[in-house]
Amino acid sequence: MPNFPIARFFGQRPWLVSLILIILLSSWLGLGSLNAEESTPSESKPDIPLAKVVYQTFVAEKTPKRIDLYGRTAPDKKAQIGAEIAGKIEKLSVRKGSAVKKGQLIASIDKGDLDIQLQRAKAMLKVREKEFNAAQSLKKRGLQGEVAYATAEASLVEAKAMVRNVNVALSNTQVTAPFAGIVDHLFIEQGDFVGIGDPVAKVIDLSKLVIEADVSERHIQKLTANQTAQIRFIDGTLIEGQLRYISRVSSSSTNTFPIEIAIANPNQHIPAGISAEVELTLNEQLAVKVTPAMLALDEVGNLGVKTLTDNVVTFVPIQLVKAEQDGVWLSGLGDEVNIITVGQGFVRDGDSVEAIEFSAQEQSVAEQ
Repeated sequence: MPNFPIARFFGQRPWLVSLILIILLSSWLGLGSLNAEESTPSESKPDIPLAKVVYQTFVAEKTPKRIDLYGRTAPDKKAQIGAEIAGKIEKLSVRKGSAVKKGQLIASIDKGDLDIQLQRAKAMLKVREKEFNAAQSLKKRGLQGEVAYATAEASLVEAKAMVRNVNVALSNTQVTAPFAGIVDHLFIEQGDFVGIGDPVAKVIDLSKLVIEADVSERHIQKLTANQTAQIRFIDGTLIEGQLRYISRVSSSSTNTFPIEIAIANPNQHIPAGISAEVELTLNEQLAVKVTPAMLALDEVGNLGVKTLTDNVVTFVPIQLVKAEQDGVWLSGLGDEVNIITVGQGFVRDGDSVEAIEFSAQEQSVAEQ
């Protein structure tokens, strides 16, 4: 019966049994957590192999940044000739499309009575000259007053003006070309009546053409007058032109600035109004040439390239200088840069990778 007093002791104090059980259970749980913490590092952090990528080293070159514009050819000079005297078209000396020289007769307007007016004006001039000479002679001898002398002088001036006005009217009956060119349009026919200011003919000069284009506000300040421009026509013809005019006021509707490029057209074989592509150089930048396959997207969809620095991936947004058929030129990558050429789609900005250099020998083998 040696255990009876112990059983009775615990039977009278049941709470003591509960306390002992709780202490034992807590000790067991604590030992389990400690064992779990000791085993966690080796189980939760297994060795993950680094992604393998291939990179190629690019050296930046000075590359001109160019812009392509589209415009149309226009005559260097054009003039719409109007009648400077009213009358009937007496004669047409040219046809539409005819080549004319400077001062060549285009049309004749009926002179009316201008010949008679000229004879009368000349006769009156002779009379006024004699009156003035007589007044001048009398004035020298003190026999003529100042008022009479001034009146004779004024009459002489008026007679000369009348002769000149009639001569101008006679010359206006002959409509001539203001410069050498082509009669692009005739607004009249023989027998038509024209008033002062009515259009007679339109003359254009095609010995030199201008290409009219528009430049955006981002590029206008990088252009300079008289710089060379490359022109390509729709038939593939390539010629050089010269930037001769840059507007300093933009269009309110498009925010672009009109420009003009002058090109020579000695044989006048290039017509006015045809489409042309203009290439202008803005400046030179350090850039590298990559193929489209080397371009990648970041997490937000920006286009760029993934570079390597100490085996760590860096995403660089694209800064396009110019595009060619076999690749694009990018700036903002420094003098020398390592660009991932294979595997860029499987790594992100900031990832550590195992990098393999793409040698020139491997490149020649790949091209074969």
